[in-house]
Parts: sequence; C-alpha cells; structure tokens
Amino acid sequence: MSFFKKFFTKKKEEDLDKGLEKTKDNFFSKISKAVAGKSTVDVEVLDELEQILITSDVGLDTTIKIIERIEARVAKDKYINVGELNEILRDEIVQLLGETNSQELEGFTFSEERKPYVLLVVGVNGVGKTTTIGKLAHQYTKNGKKVVIGAGDTFRAAAVDQLKIWSERVGCDFYAKGMHTDPAAVAYETVDYAVKNNCDIAIVDTAGRLHNKKGLMEELSKIHRSMGKRLDGTPDEVMLVLDATTGQNAIEQCTQFSEATRVNSLALTKLDGTAKGGVAIGISDQFKIPIKYIGVGEGMDQLQIFNKRAFVDSLFKKSDKTVIE
Repeated sequence: MSFFKKFFTKKKEEDLDKGLEKTKDNFFSKISKAVAGKSTVDVEVLDELEQILITSDVGLDTTIKIIERIEARVAKDKYINVGELNEILRDEIVQLLGETNSQELEGFTFSEERKPYVLLVVGVNGVGKTTTIGKLAHQYTKNGKKVVIGAGDTFRAAAVDQLKIWSERVGCDFYAKGMHTDPAAVAYETVDYAVKNNCDIAIVDTAGRLHNKKGLMEELSKIHRSMGKRLDGTPDEVMLVLDATTGQNAIEQCTQFSEATRVNSLALTKLDGTAKGGVAIGISDQFKIPIKYIGVGEGMDQLQIFNKRAFVDSLFKKSDKTVIE
C-alpha cells in the first residue's frame, strides 16, 4: 500500500471514529453502568441492555431481536461472563448488518455498457439532501466520472441555487428549468442532457415535502415514469437521505418513502452530530435496504461509503476500556 493510500485510509478511519464518538460515549457509558458489580449476564443485565439499545435509537423490533439472540446464547452456553458481553453484542450487530440485501461497496463502480447511471435522490427538507448530492458529485467527479446534477426541487429557490453553487464548486454539469416548473420534466430533460452529453452519472434532486402520502406517491411515480420514457430502466437507483439526529423519525421517514417509491439505497447524514447512531442498525435490519453512504463530518470527503465491518469496529473500538475495567 502506497504512503498516500495509507494516509487516506487512516484519515477515513479517524473521521469515522470521530463521527461516532457521541454514539459510542453514550452507548458504552450506559453499558458500563449496567454491568457494574455483575459477574454474569443475567436477566437484569439483559433488561438493562434492552433499555440501552432502545434509548440509543436501535428501535424496538431490532432490539428485541438482538436480546433474543443473546438470550439464546446465554441459554446454550449456560454461563457467560459480563466481560464477553461486548463481543457477543458486536457479533450480533455484525450479523444483522450482514443480513441486508447488499454487498460491501469498495468503490465507485458503474457499468460502462450503458450510460448514464441515473440516481434519483429523495428525502424531506433539512436532512442534508442538497449537501449529499454535492458531495456525491464531488466524489464521482474526483474518480473520473462526468456528472450532471438536475435541480428537480423546483419549489424552493434555495435548492436550485445551492445545487448550482455545488456544481460550480465540484466542476460538474448542471441542469435546471427554474422555479415552479414540472419536476418530472426536469428529471426527463436531465436524463436527456446526460445521454446527449455522454455523462457517466446523472443525479436528480426532488422536492422534500411530505405533505401527504398520496401526493408524494403521485409526484414520485410521475418522475419515475418520466425518466423511464427517456431511458428505459431508469432511475437505476433511488437514494433516500435520512438525518441520523432525528433518531426514530428517520425510521418513520424510511417507512413513508419506501411506500411511495422503490427506495433501494440509503444515505445517513450527520452521524457526527448525534448520540443516536444506533439508528443505522435499526434501519438496516427493519428495511433490508442497504445504507450506501454515511456522513461523518462537514468536509467534502466526509461522506463515506458505508462499510459494515468498519462501522462496527469503530462502534466497539472503546469497548475494552469503557465497558469492563
């Protein structure tokens, strides 16, 4: 491994560790108190662990699943020292994250046989959707891809202006029709622009309004149909952007958008600003939709490809010191 590759890998690990710091401190301090004075994993410890997982925004259903698995291991092994709790919990989380219907992403791989790769980005206002699109465009461009951003949120002037600024900042193409125009028309014409200009990737923004489910479904369905009319089979990917700081609200948003459109990837933002990072575990388990990117800082390169192993390793990095002294 070259010096520069080692440097950037190390930087990525440090960003992830720092980004999960609040979650780790909150999570492990509670576990430490739960096992204080205990020698074995008993009913009382499991009850405490259940509450810790729920309050860490892992979610009730996922928490119950984890506790039941640990109970089964306790019953099988008859005796489990509290010193083993972290390793057992770690194993179960790794298994849950491994059950999502995706493989680990190692880089930016897109088929050269058919271009452009069309990415439709959805999510409510305020989750960091515009910033995520800008950072994605930056990373794709940096990896040698020709990118166009389509300003499909035509209800907010700020959204169009911000995307234009991002396109200029990262050096990619930009397509817009202005305010109050038909979002489906913008989506169609962005794909058309990408085809005619030999773009590798087209990223299309959408309005972030959850005014009502019927309206949302109709609007997103129209955008889907419009894209497909220009290029059969598009969009290739529908990415839902969620704000980790909202905890269980993120799960509710995932429920609503999954009903409205065929979401097949997730981007979880603002992990560095919350102690609710456990929501990543719950979302992955409940929806079986792969988390593709996580935001661990404001920097251009701090939108990371989500690596399950790296995430869990970072989450438990302080375990030896924090849980069992």
